[in-house]
Amino acid sequence: MISPPAGALAGRRLYLCTADRPDLEAFLEACLRGGVDLVQLRDKRLEARPLAQRASLAARCCAAHGVPFIVNDRPDIALEVGADGVHVGQDDVAPALARRVLGPGAVVGLSTHAPAELEASWDEPVDYISAGPVEPTPTKPGRPGTGTSYVRLAVSTSTRPVFVTGGVRPETVPELVAAGARRFVVVRYLTESADVESDARRLAEVIDEAVAEHSGSPS
Repeated sequence: MISPPAGALAGRRLYLCTADRPDLEAFLEACLRGGVDLVQLRDKRLEARPLAQRASLAARCCAAHGVPFIVNDRPDIALEVGADGVHVGQDDVAPALARRVLGPGAVVGLSTHAPAELEASWDEPVDYISAGPVEPTPTKPGRPGTGTSYVRLAVSTSTRPVFVTGGVRPETVPELVAAGARRFVVVRYLTESADVESDARRLAEVIDEAVAEHSGSPS
């Protein structure tokens, strides 16, 4: 397990969130070669035992590349497979419970979608937050997009790293960086890609270039 959390997240900008898939290992390898530097397995369909098996595979793959691996929603499974942490949503287990299960050396992340949730996150024992989705996304059906104004608010007020979610792809990155974003969660741009390694590399390069151009802005 990578520890402490601050070290696990330092410098990491491209956070893949993926469901299980038949080619999970090959897919993750391609993403990691392309520049993904943080991985979350998020699968709401699998029961505990098969989820643990797939999470164990993903954890081994990420460890081989020195990349932190996060399990969505299930601190028990994160503990079982030796993941680096867990990410929870507003309706999942409480961050405090996740912290008790995994201990002080684990990474705990929390989704936020609105100013009230952002403010509430200040008192939670979490290491990072996600902000979004900036655009509506099928992974959060029925949830409207927050737009870039919420990104600006989250980045300007949070004392923790902020990962932006929703519609992250090369053409949207410059606007998000201009709004203050420096860390990005990618889902469909890579999970639906026909050339995963190439597209991951392109996205990582666009992020680095956009951030470099705004190096004087808040991070």
